Amino acid sequence: MNSNFGDYVKICCRTGQGGAGCVHFHRDKLTSKGGPDGGDGGRAGHIIIRGNEQMWTLLHLKYRKHVIAEEGGKGDSSLCTGANGKDVYLDVPIGTIAKDADTGKFLFEITANGQEEIIVAGGRGGKGNAFFKSPTQQTPNYAQPGDPGKEEWKILELKLLADVGLVGFPNAGKSTLLSVVSAAKPEIADYPFTTLVPNLGIVGYYDNKSFVMADIPGIIEGAHAGKGLGVRFLRHIERNSVLLFIIPGDCKDIRTEYNILLNELKQYNPELLDKARAIGVSKMDLLDDELIEAFKKDMPEKIPYVFFSSHNKIGIQQLKDLLWKLLTTA
Repeated sequence: MNSNFGDYVKICCRTGQGGAGCVHFHRDKLTSKGGPDGGDGGRAGHIIIRGNEQMWTLLHLKYRKHVIAEEGGKGDSSLCTGANGKDVYLDVPIGTIAKDADTGKFLFEITANGQEEIIVAGGRGGKGNAFFKSPTQQTPNYAQPGDPGKEEWKILELKLLADVGLVGFPNAGKSTLLSVVSAAKPEIADYPFTTLVPNLGIVGYYDNKSFVMADIPGIIEGAHAGKGLGVRFLRHIERNSVLLFIIPGDCKDIRTEYNILLNELKQYNPELLDKARAIGVSKMDLLDDELIEAFKKDMPEKIPYVFFSSHNKIGIQQLKDLLWKLLTTA
């Protein structure tokens, strides 16, 4: 799959060993038997994840499978501490989460610009023999080796930040809508899973106002359990303020389709049901007035809706008005 969007990477993070402590005793022309003055070893470099609000994807890390940090320097005489290994910083977009690749354990989420989190720590430097001096042991002839480095596989996943997330089955008309209301150019075709990666578009509104819309790859029944494209893209919905359920006008039952989609979100994360939501019935150009009135009588209660056609742009402005109202009151 060729794409300029990256929302998932798996990387091998390897940190070096900490520097060894030094065993040394002070000697100079006036002192033949001085006390211990071996310095501590330096810490090995950390691998650090850093939030960068200027970045939107993880594509820059897609082909960087191995990230290696420096070892720590050895301690020296005269209580000289070894140099710390250079830290490696990996800049990522806001909304990136880190997991352990072997266990799947959640490690942290980057939620702010400049936020720094150590994903793999460098080995700690060993203590020099000066550290072990005591009243009962004034000439320790030993020091600590540095702690060993680590090699661990980590997963970085990006959850898109958008104002409006489009939720719907494959071929519901999500990509077509995004292409009409924004400058985004998603792939559009008449077969399932045309959209294999999320697409973002900026939707213009009155008085130079705008909002960001995300076209999420189509959900199918059982997606929360891994069917179809599975949960890989459901996570993007978590960072949307408003959810717009796109249901095609040529479906058999709007209410049933809506309930299936709602259940998939509930099974994945019940908190998604707390978000503001609306229904957009697409492909309005395929419906006559009588059928539209029949559909209106069967719409889910208390959920705002708009009938629209991306093909002839009927109802597009009403849809924008509804989304803007939800965004400004959410």
